[in-house]
Amino acid sequence: MMIRSVVITGASSGLGAALARAYAAPGVALGLVGRDSARLAAVAASCREATATVEEAVIDVAERAPLEAWLLAFDAAHPVDLVIASAGTSAGPELGAMAESIDATAHQVAVNLLGAVHTVTPLLPAMAARGGGRVALIASLAAYRGLPYSPGYCASKAGLRAYGEALRAQAEPHGVRVTVVCPGFFASRMTDRWDGPTPFLLGTERAARIVKRGIERGRRRVDFPRGLALGMRVCDALPAAIGDRIVRGFRFRIRSA
Repeated sequence: MMIRSVVITGASSGLGAALARAYAAPGVALGLVGRDSARLAAVAASCREATATVEEAVIDVAERAPLEAWLLAFDAAHPVDLVIASAGTSAGPELGAMAESIDATAHQVAVNLLGAVHTVTPLLPAMAARGGGRVALIASLAAYRGLPYSPGYCASKAGLRAYGEALRAQAEPHGVRVTVVCPGFFASRMTDRWDGPTPFLLGTERAARIVKRGIERGRRRVDFPRGLALGMRVCDALPAAIGDRIVRGFRFRIRSA
C-alpha cells in the first residue's frame, strides 16, 4: 500500500527520529510525538526540509487521554496509513540492589507497553473501516529472554511482543498488517546509558532502514541483527538452568537518565 500518513511516537530521538527522517518525503504527512520539545522541533524541522507535512506534539505516551485526542484529530485530517509505536525507556537496579524499584518498573511498563497500546488502539477502528493500514511495534531482543540486570525493561518489551503477536492475528482479517520489531543494540541516547558490552551495535540510520524495509515488505516479524537474535532465541530454548547461567554472565548496568 502507498504510505502517505505516518504517526511515530518516540520521535524526538533515537530510532523514532531516524524513522521520521526516513519517511519524510513530498506528499507524506508525519505525526510526530515525543517528550522533549527542543529535540522534537529539530526533528520536525529536518522532516519539513524534506518537504513532508509535519505535525508534532509533546505528549507522554503513558498519558492516555491527551494522546488519544491528538491521534484522533491527526487521523481526521490525515487518515493514518502507518503507526509506529517507538517510544521507550529503560532502567536497571541501583548498585547492590536485586531489582529495580517498583516505581521504576511501573514506569517502564507504562511507557513501553501501555504507551504502545495507547498509541495503536485509537487508530485501529478507522484503519479497519478503511480496509487497510499498518502497525509497527518496536519491542526488543530483550523480549525473547529476560536479562537479570534489567527485569522491568525485559518484562515490558516481552509484553509488547506478545501484545503485537496477538493483535496481528486479530487485525489481519480486517486488512491491518502488524509488524513486531525486536532490535538489538543501535546507537541512541538509551544505549549511551548502557555500561556493558553491546555486540553487533548498529548505527541508528541503518537500524531505521532495516525497520522501514521490513514494514514495507509486510513482514510480521523483524528482528536484528541476525546473530544476536539467534543467540537470544537459542538461550530461551535451552533448559532454564543453562539459560540462567548464560545471561548471568552477560553483565551490564543501565545508568539513571
